[in-house]
Amino acid sequence: MLDVLKYMKARYFNEKGQGITEYALLLVFVVAIATAVLFGTNTGSSLAHGISSAFKSVVDALTGGHTVKL
Repeated sequence: MLDVLKYMKARYFNEKGQGITEYALLLVFVVAIATAVLFGTNTGSSLAHGISSAFKSVVDALTGGHTVKL
C-alpha cells in the first residue's frame, strides 16, 4: 500500500513542469499586453500614446530638448 502511495505522489505531485508553465503564462501575459497596446481600441491607442510621450519626455530630458535623428 505504501508503494502505491509513493508512486501516486511521484507521478502526480512532482514539480518538473512548473517552471515551463510559469514561463508560458508570463509569455501569454506579455503577448496580451503588447497586443492591447499595438492593436487596441481607444484604450490601447491612448496607452500607446502615453508610452510614446513618456519616452519622448525622457529623450528630451537627456538630450536637452534637442532631438537626435538617426
